[in-house]
Amino acid sequence: MSTSAADTALVILHLGLGSFHRAHQAVYLQRLIDAGDTRWHLAGTNIRPDMADVVQALAAQGGAYTLETVTPQGARSYQRITAIREVIPYAPGLAAMVARGADPATRIVSFTVTEAGYYLDSAHRLDPSMPELAADVGRAQRGEAGETIYGAVAAILRARRAADAGPVTLLNCDNLRHNGERFRAGLLAFLVAAGETELAAWTQQHTTCPNAMVDRITPRPPPQLRARVLAATGVDDAAAITAESFIQWVIEDDFIAGRPAWETVGVELVRSVQPYEEAKIRILNATHSCIAWAGTLAGLSYIHEGTHNPAIRQMAYDYVTEDVIPCLNRPGEPSPVDLPAYRDVVLDRFGNPAILDTNQRVAADGFAKIPGFIAPTVRERLAAGQSIDAVAMLPALFLAFLQRWHRGELPYAYQDQGMDPAVGHAICAAADPQAALCAEPTLWGDLAGDARLLAALRNASRCVAAFLAAPVR
Repeated sequence: MSTSAADTALVILHLGLGSFHRAHQAVYLQRLIDAGDTRWHLAGTNIRPDMADVVQALAAQGGAYTLETVTPQGARSYQRITAIREVIPYAPGLAAMVARGADPATRIVSFTVTEAGYYLDSAHRLDPSMPELAADVGRAQRGEAGETIYGAVAAILRARRAADAGPVTLLNCDNLRHNGERFRAGLLAFLVAAGETELAAWTQQHTTCPNAMVDRITPRPPPQLRARVLAATGVDDAAAITAESFIQWVIEDDFIAGRPAWETVGVELVRSVQPYEEAKIRILNATHSCIAWAGTLAGLSYIHEGTHNPAIRQMAYDYVTEDVIPCLNRPGEPSPVDLPAYRDVVLDRFGNPAILDTNQRVAADGFAKIPGFIAPTVRERLAAGQSIDAVAMLPALFLAFLQRWHRGELPYAYQDQGMDPAVGHAICAAADPQAALCAEPTLWGDLAGDARLLAALRNASRCVAAFLAAPVR
């Protein structure tokens, strides 16, 4: 793209150049470009020095890369994505990122954050005691950019305000429930903690933070992908990615400085994202974790293997059918989503053998996933006086998984940004690990220590033990 064209385009700056962003948000913008609407382009960067090889490859290719999509039937197709027109390499201080964010042409700053990357406590409030966040508060007090999402966005807003660059939408593209609301509250709390009360007031007036829901299974690119892309397209692509054919994006239409015409290319712009979000988080995300933990315990490596295991599939099916669907289809308040059909589509997607999504990737961050994906169903079922036998299987699987981690018996390195390793080891080393898990406030909030939760977990743990004693089929 020429300099003049880049200067006249409106820009979405995305923080997090990982595979998911490139298989999801960039694809929707590519659809617009292919339809002749070239008013917007993407600029991408990372706020930490990770994925250096991928970012370097993207920069060498002018931001272009190949997306391989795979249907549940195994049919593969290939598409060249050119929506990312600017690749901003990481550098300490993030000066280039801040400059792009402070440019008046940048109207949306979007980001993909893991659940733990929000640094929220069990009440969904910012927890400034976390070391990385405390370090970023110190950087903000010195007027520097930080390494958390709050520290990075604060630096952009600080520069944007100084440049009188106008309002900007801050757009979450991740799995946190009520992500826009919770990010906004966390950002404002971060600014106040850093003593930037004037910037906090400016932010309240000059930004919006729509809630959004994203969905597309995007595994880590396998080693053989580059050769497959070369054979299929003739392009030797060092930044190629792969994803399933399914894709969904639901966003609350609350943009303060304009947006692409996403509704013309399949994005659902809605008044409230909540019912879609709840269905996706509880049915897809929680079930994904269930299959990953169970599959790992059964000695399997990939999500599709666990999905095709009858016992594991039944656990996932029963969890959704018996406990989730009754929560989401409330009397007089039915979900706009066909929940049984969505359950079946999700399980079909998980069973796609061509995706090769690893249990290691999906099993990560259990200390964020239990409170975010699983505890709400437990809480609502108990409040209604209903059984939690099906949903209790998920924390029972996680406890068995955690105990193997504690003993050093997992077949891979377990990554959990939300877990204090000392807490994880203490749960497993306790005289009664089941009671210790149920008493952990990080996982359960106000449910911690609930006798009904513990009784259900004990019963579910017996079921998990029986599952592990049976031969894998």
